Amino acid sequence: MTDQAALAKKQPENAVEINDVAKRYGSVTAVKQVTLSIRRGEFLTLLGPSGCGKTTLLNMIAGFEAASSGQINIDGRDVTNVPPYLRDTGMVFQNYALFPHMSVFDNVAFGLRMRKRDRQTITRDVERALDMVKLSGMGERRVKQLSGGQQQRIALARAIAFGPRVLLLDEPLSALDKNLRTQMQFELKELHEKTGLTTIFVTHDQGEALSMSDRIVVMSRGEIQQISAPLELYSRPANGFVASFIGEINRLPVARLSRRGTSMSFAFPGALTLTAEGLAGVLPQDNEDVRVFVRPEKIAIADPAKPEANVVSAKVISHIYQGTHTITRVEADGLGPIEMRVAGGRIIDEQPAGSTVRITLSLDHAVVLRASEAGLEAA
Repeated sequence: MTDQAALAKKQPENAVEINDVAKRYGSVTAVKQVTLSIRRGEFLTLLGPSGCGKTTLLNMIAGFEAASSGQINIDGRDVTNVPPYLRDTGMVFQNYALFPHMSVFDNVAFGLRMRKRDRQTITRDVERALDMVKLSGMGERRVKQLSGGQQQRIALARAIAFGPRVLLLDEPLSALDKNLRTQMQFELKELHEKTGLTTIFVTHDQGEALSMSDRIVVMSRGEIQQISAPLELYSRPANGFVASFIGEINRLPVARLSRRGTSMSFAFPGALTLTAEGLAGVLPQDNEDVRVFVRPEKIAIADPAKPEANVVSAKVISHIYQGTHTITRVEADGLGPIEMRVAGGRIIDEQPAGSTVRITLSLDHAVVLRASEAGLEAA
């Protein structure tokens, strides 16, 4: 066995262990008794609305905030009371926190110099880090000469140059415009694949989380609501908060569930009944009150030439054209306001606001939760 293989065998499976960690500011609890294991080499995202505790949790991992209680381990070592510079974590802040009076080289070299690396090692590691973020040859530039995207890459290069055990990213894409933000999502994933660094990414943007993560931790009010891979999170949310926060979704009124084998029917107020077949996951029992959540792409204009299930009359309220698709909002009989995602933009002329349409709801991939579990929580 090589020395490298022996070292890998000795390392714990989880790079970060958070055990019953809480953060209190006087009478306010920002993070409530969180327990979380982060696997070595994974890209994990902390996702939630503003004030949910995700950045506070990241700062406790980094050491910039002291935990009020609980324990944080990195690579099996208790770092709960260890200062940030001794934790071997690289951090990219929301505003990048670059030194404007320094050159690009000196910004990237900062962490290496703090760790007393020799000049030759610093030069080699800075050049390697700049190459990884596709900024080779820009070491002599000043930070103020760089674009926002280039500054973000410099902050990344500084965070990885000294070889941290864990890379921490606090909403690093929020200051970029939409096109550049999308480009940087690809580059961050590429960097993660190149380095294999355990990466913890904080964002309130569900699209970023779904496109980049191995697993997503959804937080609300300082607590973890669900930990899942993106597809699992999108298709099988654990409660009403997750269902409504992850992607667009319609929350139908409370209905009474009836089950017959794999078939289900939902009796809504006003004598409206909708049906579904073969729903997956853990489902409520027969004769329970439930909430049904259905994605906009699972609702369409009914084709009068085809026999279709779950057809409901509706009045068109408005259209929002999005280029590849149109978000059409309707008022459906017995169901209330509903949003549909319709391909292209023809529906705007064919079914203008105020017109009456018949829509069909495909509930075979709907999310069904007990009414008691489906209430929307405040952030």
